[in-house]
Amino acid sequence: MEISFEELTGRQKAAILIISIGVESASQIFKNLKDKDIEKLSIEIANMRDVPSTVMEAVVEEFYQMIMAQEYISQGGIEYAKALLEKALGPRRAHEIVSKVESAIHVSGFKLLKEVDPNQLLNFIQHEHPQTISLILANLEPEQTAQIVADLPPEIQGEVAYRIATMGKISPDLLSDIEGILESQVETVFGQDLSAAGGAKAVAQILNLAGRSTEKTILGDLEKRNPELATEIKNLMFVFEDLVLLDDRSIQRVLREVDSKELSLALKVATDEVKDAIFRNMSERASGLIKEELEFMGPVRLKDVEDSQMKIVEVIRSLEEEGEIVISGRGGEEEIVA
Repeated sequence: MEISFEELTGRQKAAILIISIGVESASQIFKNLKDKDIEKLSIEIANMRDVPSTVMEAVVEEFYQMIMAQEYISQGGIEYAKALLEKALGPRRAHEIVSKVESAIHVSGFKLLKEVDPNQLLNFIQHEHPQTISLILANLEPEQTAQIVADLPPEIQGEVAYRIATMGKISPDLLSDIEGILESQVETVFGQDLSAAGGAKAVAQILNLAGRSTEKTILGDLEKRNPELATEIKNLMFVFEDLVLLDDRSIQRVLREVDSKELSLALKVATDEVKDAIFRNMSERASGLIKEELEFMGPVRLKDVEDSQMKIVEVIRSLEEEGEIVISGRGGEEEIVA
């Protein structure tokens, strides 16, 4: 599938920019990044495949425009930058570039909190109202949130998770007020534009990184409050591509429960990594039949592929619940397998 400039995330654009400037220049940039940012950027670079020259040129051009906008802002302010860019790029593009630069320059209270140690954050927020805790946690990194949720008192874990999962858009005025308070408090306590946050996906990310006991407590609470929401979160917690987190023995156990035609359909758009994990745990004859089926399979509806993948995910979650397989890479307490 060809990469589209319009669909690129900020991190993907950064990866493409790094690729385009070459090893020497890239190494100089990496020297000024934090280890966790280098790791995330390196993963994006590794996942980049066959970037069209037109997309690479568009990324470099946008970067140049943002650098120029920042220079204009430093010389004469926002309005001065807009006026110069409008002459060169037109009103719409000038507004887009200046908005991106403003967003990059502004350091919000939520962004400041992302730099704070989770243990310190726990002390900072644990006595707040669950709604306030939920709003803050919904805007942190999943790894950070997972650790904090796991250490919250059990009686409010479910409440906080439920509020994150059902959180919708919040008024800009309210967010601005909260950010202002956070900025002043973070600077005092630690020496240091949100549109939408939360949702079922956010809770799924948190629970994927939390320990099993935390997961069971929160999902149990959510099932009592809203069974449909609990099911949605469960389905988002382990996606088909996460199959690579299973060890070989667990994959072999899963394959015994999966129909070969269902598996072929599920693998239609799977990554090479997932296919390799599957094929190395099948007999040569069985894997050969699946590969042959994939080779001669005509066009299929994406919904049918996703349905097959979801059925396999349900098998995986069921087997994990029964203790027959282990999903590695989960946060929290260690799983001890005798």
